[in-house]
Amino acid sequence: MKLRNLLGVAAGTAGLTVLANRLLTAQASEFEPFLPGTHRTYRWRGFDISYTEAGDPSDPDLVLLHGINAAASSHEFHAIADELTEEYHVLAPDLPGFGHSDRPPLLYSASLLTTFVTDFLTDNSENATVVASSLTGSYASLAAQTVDIAKLILTCPTATSMGGQRTWLRSLFRSPVVGQGLYNLIVSKWGLRYFHDDHGYYDIDNLGDDVLNYEWVTSHRPGARFAPASFVSGFFDVEDDLGEVLADLAVPVTLVWGRDADITPLSEGRDLADEADARLVVFDESLLLPHVEHPEQFVDVVRGEYQKVVA
Repeated sequence: MKLRNLLGVAAGTAGLTVLANRLLTAQASEFEPFLPGTHRTYRWRGFDISYTEAGDPSDPDLVLLHGINAAASSHEFHAIADELTEEYHVLAPDLPGFGHSDRPPLLYSASLLTTFVTDFLTDNSENATVVASSLTGSYASLAAQTVDIAKLILTCPTATSMGGQRTWLRSLFRSPVVGQGLYNLIVSKWGLRYFHDDHGYYDIDNLGDDVLNYEWVTSHRPGARFAPASFVSGFFDVEDDLGEVLADLAVPVTLVWGRDADITPLSEGRDLADEADARLVVFDESLLLPHVEHPEQFVDVVRGEYQKVVA
């Protein structure tokens, strides 16, 4: 094929990609926070951080910190948040770059999110019980080194996810045409369902259409690709050894694991529990989201009433 023809094909493909990107962004109309409660804004280092507050402020504080993925937000706790408000003053933020929080085109990093978690806990809670999942479990653990909290409940926590930093990949996903196009493929409804089925849900039928639709909308908001670009390229990984961090904390730690989790397998959970002298609770028929697929039992874990423990 002649160079002129190649350039013509490339230009046509780029044009179609730009058009598709614009159409998808336009379809992602205004949307409301998924969790019930009062929706507030925490001004942090130039960001407007969205968070949901629910329950009696005189009850003990409970902070819910969602994990990291392309469609992440506090909606992750939709199955447990309402019931927990019966006994706790619940605070559930959207991390910087996600959900209803601001999404400027920054080079997001683990240190940024760790600092945010530390500041949010310091400024908005007192001696809170903290629930955090996946990578955010490491941010919460580091924050617990300096912030007084009552206890940590970590769901499949990890300090690493992508096997090292790749600047070229982050740059690719941040690019306005190709990067946006690749990102849109990942956060298509097919893509979202695929990743949930692959390593999120044990039973994909537990993924409701309302949740999937919300994830599609939130992942197509302006600026939505910038934080996930840092995630897929390894810049949200933490350099600290999570087991050592947890072992040094004077805070009760409970690890919650899905028996069938493969991204962070149960063997890692057992090793981490041994190193940190932490309580390990294992849910059968569960991958990375036991709090979504087994909400009643998970609420019992938070309350300290769930007794099924695997050493």
